[in-house]
Amino acid sequence: MINLVNDITNLFYPEVCLICSKTLTKHEVHLCLSCRLDLPVTDFSANAGNDVEISFYGRVPIINATSLFYYNRKGNVQKLIHQLKYKNQQKIGYFLGEWLGEEMLASDRFKSLDCIIPVPIHPKKLKKRGYNQVTTFGQGLSKKMKIPLNEMELFSVSKTKTQTFKTRLERSTQIDEKFQITNQERLEGKHILLIDDVITTGATLEACSIPLLQVKNIKISIATIAFTV
Repeated sequence: MINLVNDITNLFYPEVCLICSKTLTKHEVHLCLSCRLDLPVTDFSANAGNDVEISFYGRVPIINATSLFYYNRKGNVQKLIHQLKYKNQQKIGYFLGEWLGEEMLASDRFKSLDCIIPVPIHPKKLKKRGYNQVTTFGQGLSKKMKIPLNEMELFSVSKTKTQTFKTRLERSTQIDEKFQITNQERLEGKHILLIDDVITTGATLEACSIPLLQVKNIKISIATIAFTV
């Protein structure tokens, strides 16, 4: 009965590719095969010393780091993240979280993780947008990797203006967001996976790491949807 309802729904409201808007086939999910194969996958999950890890050398002592895609302005990855962030297409975050989670599971570098913590957004911004786009990404990772998502452990205490239309230099000099931890004792001795949507300068993730690194015996790894080149 459920399959019949889905077939009727797809007949009148066919699902289309989130990038090219082509009608999807029965076996395609969110993206057509052509667009999926065209996405700039990084393969960072399997490789130590990748570009993400290098970008944090001397800044944050991380265990491992990865990003699913390379990010170029006006590219297809930007289209996906724009829909996730501003068009309430939260299914994109979940889908990409499962995709990256599968890659991370295939690697030996992410075996000791205890929990996933998303970069939070300020309560005023959350109220305006209605959701944190990083949370659904984390939910996909959590399901695939069977690691709990703790979205209440870290919170934003200062609001920054959107970074979307700023240059890389402007982002690196203007981010002054501050974060705090809800309860340090709950994170003691944990290996956490700190997640975000896009790394440009890494300043936001660095700011999140400042209070986290005050926790006794904590370890930090990083995962994001994309890494800016």
